[in-house]
Amino acid sequence: MPLSPEAQSLAPILILVVVLWVTEALPLAVTALLGAVACVLAGVAPAKEVFRPFADPLIFLFIGSFLLAESIRLHQLDRRLAFWLLSVRWVGERPVRILSAVALVSVLISAFISNTCTAAMMMAIVSGILVAVEQGAGSGAEASRPAPTFATGLFLCVAFAASIGGLATPIGTPTNLIGLGFIRERLGVSISFLGWCSIGVPIVAVMVTFMVLVVSRLFPAGVDRLEGVTRFVAAERARLGRWTMGQISTAIAFALTVGLWVLPGVLLIALGPAHPACEWLKARLPEGVAALIGAILLFLLPGELEPNGRRRRALQWREARIDWDIVLLYGGGMALGELCFTTGLARAVGESINGLIPGGAWAGTVVIAVATLVAIVTSEFTSNTASANMVVPVAIALAEATGGNALVAALAATFAASFGFMMPVSTPCNAIVYGSGRIPLKAMMKSGAILDVAGVILITVAMLIVARCWTIG
Repeated sequence: MPLSPEAQSLAPILILVVVLWVTEALPLAVTALLGAVACVLAGVAPAKEVFRPFADPLIFLFIGSFLLAESIRLHQLDRRLAFWLLSVRWVGERPVRILSAVALVSVLISAFISNTCTAAMMMAIVSGILVAVEQGAGSGAEASRPAPTFATGLFLCVAFAASIGGLATPIGTPTNLIGLGFIRERLGVSISFLGWCSIGVPIVAVMVTFMVLVVSRLFPAGVDRLEGVTRFVAAERARLGRWTMGQISTAIAFALTVGLWVLPGVLLIALGPAHPACEWLKARLPEGVAALIGAILLFLLPGELEPNGRRRRALQWREARIDWDIVLLYGGGMALGELCFTTGLARAVGESINGLIPGGAWAGTVVIAVATLVAIVTSEFTSNTASANMVVPVAIALAEATGGNALVAALAATFAASFGFMMPVSTPCNAIVYGSGRIPLKAMMKSGAILDVAGVILITVAMLIVARCWTIG
């Protein structure tokens, strides 16, 4: 089909942005802003239309979630959860159980706060565990010293589980919100917090279980027991002491926010979509507003006593760290994605690729598999957020061109964008653990390749099940 003048102007801008995202020649957020500015200068669309996604309601879900996550980190609620789970009697000092516990902790924390922060925190905890094990082995229990491969496996477990865990909830990683934004704007489908979790949690459970099995098999400890772990965890829990006022206030704000996220889905199931309460909540309490309610509470609820005797708030504005690079990347990526559709460029790309997709009953399955594979491969060489911005619009256009399920294709690309495991540059989580110096590049590439292949299969199968069984909510 012939391209409109606006699409012809957009195409080179989009190519430039993709190249800059992949090469990271500029910061990702700067590239996103550059693309938006170039679209206005080139006459692709008026400035008001180009910059509209920067005020999208999901932007405020980002902001509220960032503030809640920062308070959780600041008051060390994540460390409390980590050491509590590691102290469960079932874990003990068995290597595979410790791997499983570390993976579970990483998943639970990264489901609600930054995957990168999760990996950094768990790196410190795992390093302490390894030191405790080595000290225990050095005090006369030489037989309990693990093989060097166990440290490799433990660090990889942190990186992989932190990336996977972000898929459990819509706020677990920015790629989820990017995908949800494209789905809502292009397909007119709003997926609730509970609706996302009904897909994400099973995928995470299966993938993390498989990951632990792979890591424990490739990087065995070589011993049955790791002496020193129990003492280390008990000492760290004791060091945390009793719950502080700031921790209690943060827990209240976070619990309220999660409750507000889940409530509309629960009432939808219990009362039905036509009930006035469900309609009121859908109109008045979107996820972004719920996140802001919880974040604002942090500035009202009490925190610790200051040296002058005054009681501070749970969070102060000077401590309010917001990842503006993610916010700007989301706005710029959404702007370019929407312009691809309004100018007809996305449709033209989808129709050009359509000829490569075999027809018949398998067309829908092939589209899902292709979207998943492309997103995973792309995320190996650029950031997950950039991968989602690039691949999700193409997946939607391809599905529409082939008559497939565009919603499922978009979900497949969104989930797969977080599945780059092979390279240190694939995700910040990989880069953090690789910096420990205890992970050979071949070890990361070998285990990561296995997980990439498993991810393609798992997401494709999961999306086929979603297409048949899932009710949007």
